[in-house]
Amino acid sequence: MMSNNHLTREELQDYVYNVFGASYHITQSERIHGGAQKVIYKIDFKNGFTCMLYVWDISSNYFQEEILNEATFHSSYGSEIFSLNTRFLAQHGIRTPTLYDLNNDRDQYAYDFALVEYVDGQKAEAYFQHKNHIDRNELFQRIKNMLSHMHNIQRNVYGNANDNRKKAEPCYKVQRLDAETALSYASKHMTDIRKNDERLLEKLYELEAAIQPRDLYSFIHGELGPDHIWIDHAMQPCLIDIDGAGFFDLEHEHSFLEFRFGNFIIT
Repeated sequence: MMSNNHLTREELQDYVYNVFGASYHITQSERIHGGAQKVIYKIDFKNGFTCMLYVWDISSNYFQEEILNEATFHSSYGSEIFSLNTRFLAQHGIRTPTLYDLNNDRDQYAYDFALVEYVDGQKAEAYFQHKNHIDRNELFQRIKNMLSHMHNIQRNVYGNANDNRKKAEPCYKVQRLDAETALSYASKHMTDIRKNDERLLEKLYELEAAIQPRDLYSFIHGELGPDHIWIDHAMQPCLIDIDGAGFFDLEHEHSFLEFRFGNFIIT
């Protein structure tokens, strides 16, 4: 049986047969921990094949309260945005795990699920202290080239890949609203934040006032840490957890890269 009451072994086997054929017999399925927005299982088959099962179950989502209550979170959650971004990035030559099949019928289950390529390898952060500096530098150059290529996909409105509507507010106001919400929540639970709430808000507004609006947006990952770049055994990078990707101010990605990569900054 599979945990979390998603699919039984028999239900999963039937699904796999429908997608891959009768020669794909499951030998093992185990939950992979770490996914905040979706539940992930690794599935092994008797014929040596391995793939992943993604499940978009809102009740298992770390951010379920925000998704249900705040409009800005709706655009970065769910199987539809994952499928959209997978196709969009593939069309532009950016590698992500292949989407084999997506079941979003909701006829039997209250959640969507998909079979996705298993990329055997390691997170990019595993190579920060790689002993072979030549190989390490070549790898991070490949990562830089991949991200530069993605960031050079541009247009004059921000939003999801299939959303070309002109927005009423500049994109940084979306971030400011999220920051206000985060501070309001933190002030309820952290004494230091509560004591300095007004000062923090003043600083936030001061920083916002210095921003010069832009009219050109890049396609960014949105949460690009070294744990979201997977390196296969051929030392080739692959983007994962692309659900939140879309067109936005490139500085947002640069800030996140600097924060997560530190001395290995690759922008």
